[in-house]
Amino acid sequence: MTTALDTSTPLDVTTVRKDFPLLTRSMHDRPLVYLDSAATSQKPEVVLRALDDYYRFHNANVHRGVYELAEEATAHYETARSVLASFIGATPEETIFVRNATEGINLVANAWGRANLCAGDALLLTEMEHHSNLVPWQIVAEATGAELRYAALHEDGSLDLESLENHLSDGRVRMVATTFISNVLGTVVPVGRVAAMAHSAGALYLVDAAQAAPHVTVDVRELEVDFLVVTGHKMLGPMGIGVLYGRKSVLDAMPPFLGGGEMIRRVRLQGSSWNELPWKFEAGTPSVGDAVGLAAAVGYLRDLGMDRIAAHDMVLANYALRALESVPGVNIVGPRERGALVAFAVDGIHPHDLASVLDEQGIAVRAGHHCAQPLHDRLGLAATTRASFYVYNDEADVNQLISGIGVAQQVLRA
Repeated sequence: MTTALDTSTPLDVTTVRKDFPLLTRSMHDRPLVYLDSAATSQKPEVVLRALDDYYRFHNANVHRGVYELAEEATAHYETARSVLASFIGATPEETIFVRNATEGINLVANAWGRANLCAGDALLLTEMEHHSNLVPWQIVAEATGAELRYAALHEDGSLDLESLENHLSDGRVRMVATTFISNVLGTVVPVGRVAAMAHSAGALYLVDAAQAAPHVTVDVRELEVDFLVVTGHKMLGPMGIGVLYGRKSVLDAMPPFLGGGEMIRRVRLQGSSWNELPWKFEAGTPSVGDAVGLAAAVGYLRDLGMDRIAAHDMVLANYALRALESVPGVNIVGPRERGALVAFAVDGIHPHDLASVLDEQGIAVRAGHHCAQPLHDRLGLAATTRASFYVYNDEADVNQLISGIGVAQQVLRA
């Protein structure tokens, strides 16, 4: 059962942390300080129990059997879909279960892109995209002859909207695809404004909300986007499950991405007809237990309150920014207004070495290019260290990070 909390008050991190069994662990004889939720979040007890309960008492293949257990499993799966649809402001038929945000983007790039793009068309991304919102478009551009364009960033790492508008001005852009919150810079894209710009230019708009949905309210109707992807494991849910939202009229016109069972209405030796939405895009046996677990995660987030989570994360990110700025030799990337993460470089210390020293102190951070190599090229950095925060982190965790950086500077510069 989720810990009962008053959503009118700030998060009580001490209480929240009790819901996460993994956070009781020690690493190298030190209490674990987990600062890598941008890579994957930890799972609360309610999610672990939901997974266990489904596989213990409800497991069967969905949409196929007429026996009671199969109908029960189907009900669990479709209830999970409804929960996720409500969470992002969509309808169930517009809510497609995928393995992760990466698969969702690949689905759109292939199903929509190959059917609609040709030489002379253009795709517009930004310089800060995760590889998952870059490589699929590169592949489909090469296959169709479409041009790839990139909106520039300001020196502080915020999105240059004038650059984006200039790329849209000739009317050749058919799809704009951007992150919602950068997984390196923390940059928050004004999604509603970009959607209006894209639509005015006759383009569709896809949003990678993998780093946003865990932390802020995401409503596809208010944002007026055409596609949006989220991934479960970054929002307290299991790995191997995510959601693609697509505007119904656009999904109806798209061919399927994968073929096989479930996505068909009628199969003949000489051809097939497709199932209704959303099942048209869900070939094969789905990850039913993971969908149930993700719905439990959404319930937990709603109990905490998304507005309260957003406020907590903003306060903690600002605290971390100020604390890191006070450390000599630390260079932060990205704007001041940001999501719940901070990437930085430390003079004279390779990010991997820094992460190793921090690990010895029980502090888990990410080091590398964070699946954003072009962005790091743009920054003139081979890699950065990233600390990312969530509902189970507090200022004490940030203080541990600052102390750990000081230790690394002494050890690695000795």
